[in-house]
Amino acid sequence: MAKRKGFFGGLHDLFDRGINFLQGESANEPAGDKPEPVTRRVSVIIHNPRIPSAGNELLSKALGWNDVDKLLEGYISDLRECSHGYLNYEVVETITVDKFPRKADGFAYQPDDFMMAWRARKGFHDPDLVDYHVLIDEFDMIRKVDENKVDEFWLFAFPYAGYYESLMVGPGAFWCNSPPLTGAEHASRKFIIMGFNYERGVGEMLENFGHRAESIMKHTYRRKKGDDNLWERFFRHEFKNPGQAEVGWMHYAPNSERDYDWGNKRRVLSRWRTWQNFPNLEGEAEWVDCRDWGNGDIRLHHKWWFTLLPHITGSAKGIDYNWWKYIVDPNTVR
Repeated sequence: MAKRKGFFGGLHDLFDRGINFLQGESANEPAGDKPEPVTRRVSVIIHNPRIPSAGNELLSKALGWNDVDKLLEGYISDLRECSHGYLNYEVVETITVDKFPRKADGFAYQPDDFMMAWRARKGFHDPDLVDYHVLIDEFDMIRKVDENKVDEFWLFAFPYAGYYESLMVGPGAFWCNSPPLTGAEHASRKFIIMGFNYERGVGEMLENFGHRAESIMKHTYRRKKGDDNLWERFFRHEFKNPGQAEVGWMHYAPNSERDYDWGNKRRVLSRWRTWQNFPNLEGEAEWVDCRDWGNGDIRLHHKWWFTLLPHITGSAKGIDYNWWKYIVDPNTVR
């Protein structure tokens, strides 16, 4: 016959279950299942002014830069694939703007002046930062978030537009590869404004999202120390953690010796494959090199990295086994 715990033992169990509930643990949720997919609604805002000296062509066409529709298609598809079907972005509005956005100090480029600076590769305005409060007001961002019509905003523009790669806005906003925006705490929830450059490709867009992921996961694990901080373990690489390489981060593959060194042929020991079996991270390190993550291709490396982020149901010590949940919606971070 099992020994009864008694009154105080029962209270202790209730207390533990209460703490787990408050910390977001899901004791009854089976670990290892595929989480329910989510759909996130996006407002896309494209600053693509016409250039009089180029026959009134759109800036992107005058300079032979990328088509935003194709960038969107690739980016959304890659994130759906890499999140194992979890993240599904839906563009609910697209706004094309025939002007240059205003800088924080009030400056705005004139079309032909920008073209002269671009061709000379000098003469760009400094300071570069755009006025985010003007953008938020102009495109009614907070109302759209408050009315639950939009979950995040994607800005597309040209080099020197002054965008951060990602910016968090709203009550309790925290570092998201840029300082949180002040003066917008009256929004009903946190949301993210992404900044993309249509001169660049999908690989660079994924890098922006990757730095967003790094910031959010660092914040998610901010109270965890030692072995409990799985995020710090995930981003170990040989250059910073000799003999302990795992997956690395956006700029550093397991064997990288400098930023963006995704094509390094040096062989090192890494335990990146153990993350395919999360939460079981047991296993020996294996010899790896750039052939494992795309031979230096930015898009392939980043897709490889994203697929290794934990993406199953269950939780431990107050943090879900689905890291995508936090990266997608910062309101879920506790």
